[in-house]
Amino acid sequence: MIQEDWRSVTPQTDCYLKHFKDFNNLSSLSFLDMQPRLHSALMRFEQLQNWTKVLLINSPDNAIYRNAVIEAIQKNSSADVPPVVVKAETLEIDAILGRYKAHNGKVVSESKGLLEQADGGYLVVSANLIMANPSSWMVLKSALLGEAFSPISVDRKHIAAETPSHCVNVKLIVIGDREQMSELDYFDSDIQSGFCVFTEIELDIKLNSSSINNYLGFVKGLCEYFHLPFLDESGLQRLIAAGARECEDQQFMPLCLQWHNWLLSEAALESGGNTLSRQHLDKAIDSKYFRESYLPERAIDDILDGQVIIETEGKQVGQVNGLTVIDVPGHPISYGEPARISCVIHFGDGDIADVERKAELGGNLHAKGMMIMQAFVSSALDLDEPLPYSASVVFEQSYCEVDGDSASLAELCSLVSALSEVPINQQFAVTGAVDQFGRVLSVGGLNEKIEGFYRVCRHKGFTGEQGVILPKTNLNHLSLNNEVIESIQKGEFHIWSVKNVDEAIALITGKQFRGDAEDTIINKISQRIENFARTEMNEGLIQRIKNRFAN
Repeated sequence: MIQEDWRSVTPQTDCYLKHFKDFNNLSSLSFLDMQPRLHSALMRFEQLQNWTKVLLINSPDNAIYRNAVIEAIQKNSSADVPPVVVKAETLEIDAILGRYKAHNGKVVSESKGLLEQADGGYLVVSANLIMANPSSWMVLKSALLGEAFSPISVDRKHIAAETPSHCVNVKLIVIGDREQMSELDYFDSDIQSGFCVFTEIELDIKLNSSSINNYLGFVKGLCEYFHLPFLDESGLQRLIAAGARECEDQQFMPLCLQWHNWLLSEAALESGGNTLSRQHLDKAIDSKYFRESYLPERAIDDILDGQVIIETEGKQVGQVNGLTVIDVPGHPISYGEPARISCVIHFGDGDIADVERKAELGGNLHAKGMMIMQAFVSSALDLDEPLPYSASVVFEQSYCEVDGDSASLAELCSLVSALSEVPINQQFAVTGAVDQFGRVLSVGGLNEKIEGFYRVCRHKGFTGEQGVILPKTNLNHLSLNNEVIESIQKGEFHIWSVKNVDEAIALITGKQFRGDAEDTIINKISQRIENFARTEMNEGLIQRIKNRFAN
């Protein structure tokens, strides 16, 4: 195991300092410049003829990205005159085909529908509109493939003797997220055939020495587009730290237009329209958290008032601080909260009961993690027959569904502690999944989890030994807030990274999990099993029960 210093818990940008200094001299880049897949798809889609009439774009489905795609179409066109692009706000049948008014059997007026308006160009629609108007889709699809269509009469009582008929050359662009695309694919099997081209809007970029100038050029382009001041070196450093947190990866930066607009616009309010520095971005981020922090702060109050029991000092057998991420419907952010995980042992047939699952409060992924954890323990003990004990593992004071495998390591620690009767240091909180070979695997929500336990320790009082044990492979996902980083620098709070179960258990119990020493956890469990077997041979079950109650 390794105790990490503060540099590990936030992106390090020293290698980019020369690029930051040259920020004002960089060329501004547009959103399309950061979308090579979209750029390539639009070029190819423009050239394709015959039956390839639909371009599917996986993207957030809102007006911001639809307008960005429209700008990209017009900018990307190879024609001398930009193509006609029509954005559909409805797919009612008369809006698609158009309307006409008739008198005495003759057409006296006609209004163009979406298809005629977009003739020779593109029609851009939301995937949700297609799903909301299934009957219109077949008509639209036929028209795209070259079949003639007629507008709808405004007055059903007055129909023209000769209904107008039109054929158009229109290409359709459908924008929606992956779930919407899945529904569309299920709705019409032609969606994934040669009838359509598929591409994606990329919402992040991997940051390295080759891509940093592109990202900074994109940020500069956004500042100009939104009419915002530029950032200085410290502001760019803070932007990268915030971006890494948004992506949950120190090597990636978001390309989300909405996220950048929020952060840079709110920072501009703090700066009064002057150059944006670290201080201004910090205030913008802190202000957002303050507005959204009612529920996290109430959760801390419940712990401090003793309504929810979380211990941050001392030692306990079979009890460990797990880490959870809370998602509340209608609340804009996820937040971290420690959870007390406990395990008790009793005579039995070796069954390890997952109370959450039995109470129908545990999801499938949590159940899978529990089974993997049990398999590892059985393998590590190398028993010829089942354990003579049964165990019960539970999330204490949890009243909603628990899912995911991120508590597997914590549950394993509580189990081996209960089996060996070796106490767990309550100054630690644990997160991580495990595999059947005892490797500790990455989990999500690390920043929120760490900050949740940090806040509890801060309010209860630091001991100087408190901290979080997490998977080594999760270090690249960390971008903690300034308060936690400063606490780590002061030695008040700590981060330990582990590669396997052996390292985690040695850290949390102070004893080796397995090895040549006599007082390893495995040896203590083996001794307890041997003592039980010896007692069972000498005494009957009824006598053991009498002795137990007599004591």
